[in-house]
Amino acid sequence: MFKNQPKGLFALALANTGERFGYYTMLAVFALFLRANFGLSADAASRIYAGFLAFVYFLPLIGGWIADKIGYGKCVTIGIFVMFLGYVCLALPLGGNGFAMGVMLFALLLISFGTGLFKGNLQVMVGNLYDDPQYADRRDAAFSLFYMAINIGAMFAPTAAVKIMAWAQESLGYSVNDSYHFAFMVACASLILSIAIYYACRPWFKHVEYSVKQVATQKNEAVEELTPEQTKKRIVALCLVFTVVLFFWMAFHQNGLTLTFFADEFVNPIVSGAQTMAFDIWNLVLVAILVYALFGLFGDGSRQAKTAWGLVGLVSVGALIYKFLSHPADLHIAAPIFQQFNPFYVVALTPVSMAIFGALAKRGKEPSAPRKIAYGMLVAAGAYVLMAVCSIGLLTPAQQELARVSGDATFVNANVLIYTYLILTFGELLLSPMGISFVSKVAPPKYKGLMMGGWFVATAIGNYLVRIGGKLWGDIPLWIVWSVFIGVCLVAAIFMFSIMKKLEEATK
Repeated sequence: MFKNQPKGLFALALANTGERFGYYTMLAVFALFLRANFGLSADAASRIYAGFLAFVYFLPLIGGWIADKIGYGKCVTIGIFVMFLGYVCLALPLGGNGFAMGVMLFALLLISFGTGLFKGNLQVMVGNLYDDPQYADRRDAAFSLFYMAINIGAMFAPTAAVKIMAWAQESLGYSVNDSYHFAFMVACASLILSIAIYYACRPWFKHVEYSVKQVATQKNEAVEELTPEQTKKRIVALCLVFTVVLFFWMAFHQNGLTLTFFADEFVNPIVSGAQTMAFDIWNLVLVAILVYALFGLFGDGSRQAKTAWGLVGLVSVGALIYKFLSHPADLHIAAPIFQQFNPFYVVALTPVSMAIFGALAKRGKEPSAPRKIAYGMLVAAGAYVLMAVCSIGLLTPAQQELARVSGDATFVNANVLIYTYLILTFGELLLSPMGISFVSKVAPPKYKGLMMGGWFVATAIGNYLVRIGGKLWGDIPLWIVWSVFIGVCLVAAIFMFSIMKKLEEATK
């Protein structure tokens, strides 16, 4: 899995891990912060939340256009510093007045623009590593590994946010509202780590920091050109994929909005017995390590490597047994903690996904990237089928709010969300890393940055449509809310299958 990959992949992945850890620490509590600190309704909070996500994923289009002219590495560096300034502004505890709201919105703008310069261009650099013929056949696997690294950062983020807020309240005496800013400070520290990794390992990937035009100028060569017909065919194919994936992100990013509202309002906040194991991040880390140990043990490595992996596996099992024997009888859980399950599943299931598709590739039966994306939409629909079924008979959010005051509220088991995130993650692994790989492969050479930006624009539109969940959150039965996302995913999947031939032809 990790063999025969260029060292630059791991350096860029680690740099992105640091940045994503900070981003998701902030995002884990952001929707709740808006409601608690500024007293906003669910609808008003969802407008700001969705608008921020839209800008975060729209601005890579501008960042890609800039990078195609001045170089990818330069944009990545500038982007980190701009993001850092944004997180510093967000970390200032200014209260809940109009001035504080203005500073917060300015901070969000800086974070969005910095991300636009950083995120897409870093991924273009990863793709450029695989333009080298000796690595070309490992592109899909590389983006799966890169995506896994992103989620290592995201996996720890909810716990970091919850723990540092609790520490600020209990040890430093800060109010709940002020303690949110400590979570935002974590993002500042993570960016310092990210830029340190980037520059420490820069010799490994410096050759892919430059745009196609810059490389051609350095070598005194003409820029590689496709025919107008080839360029048009590829751009059309990419735009069709972008149209489909925006609906996936509309459904998927409910994890930070309506699924978090659901966790806060409808999930029993007390878990008992063995279920408490799932809410300790270190237990999840041990499970992930065990998964990798098993793959190492039964993989193609040397005898010494297998022995080492076997020992790692035994230590992981022993630690899990110890943790099980000493787990608390009951545990109070905070709503943001559920957001750790999606990145955990990504980290733990990536080797499983790669093994399955690797086995299919050896038999010549691996689905194309567009086909994987279509399957991902179907799987995402399945996640919301589970939510809809489990929500039948529950009160509406408005009714639940009144029932909680009177003590008559009805709660569901935490497993509902745990399994929902598992299914959503299967869909994500089929769609997101494969989609990014598809863009890096199919994009016309001189438009690489712009086309990667197009992927993020589609994500931005999907993220803005996330607010539909917030608008539905109130007087509408929950099963109807989730059914909206079922329908969206199914329609997108059907459309994707209807244009499959055109998409697969563009990759040839």
